[in-house]
Amino acid sequence: MNDVTVAIMAGGKSSRMGTDKAFVPFQGRPMIEIVIERVAGLGAETILITNKPAEYAHLGLPMFSDVLPDHGPLGGIYTAVLRAQRPYVLVVACDMPWLNPALLTYQLNLRPSADIVVPQWDKFPEPLPAVYSKACLPAIEANLQAQQLKITAFFGRVSVRFVKREEIEKVDVNGRSFANVNTPDELQNAQQKG
Repeated sequence: MNDVTVAIMAGGKSSRMGTDKAFVPFQGRPMIEIVIERVAGLGAETILITNKPAEYAHLGLPMFSDVLPDHGPLGGIYTAVLRAQRPYVLVVACDMPWLNPALLTYQLNLRPSADIVVPQWDKFPEPLPAVYSKACLPAIEANLQAQQLKITAFFGRVSVRFVKREEIEKVDVNGRSFANVNTPDELQNAQQKG
């Protein structure tokens, strides 16, 4: 996967958790360490998108702050794709401890087919984890400038390969890859599920 950058988004405010989600212990380890482990070997480089680089320095990853601060997850995706050294970027979040490497590999194998490869588990696309190509940058930038911050709002201006539920279930039976941990209650439930 020499043409792939893996970007881990760690720029959220974690307001519902009350503390930085990336470092919340999950099965005895900071959640971000589990995410890093799950994406290991999937790209030629792994980068971190964060506005608090000092807190993440110990991870030893290249870090980039939002090019356009306060533009939410779409701004983070834009930063990831812009700063990536490779043409395709697998974007994941730091609070997704059940990322399935087999599903991520399946998505990456589809990367030549479209500008975005995005899972669609139920009715709506799951914008993380997804593969974004550099070809997305003009459309994302236009939406950011127009303050249209919903991630999927620019999908109509690029080619999108939706990975349907029946495809996902072959490698991720229950779709846990899309589950993230936002609140202390969700964390407690997640710890119990293991």
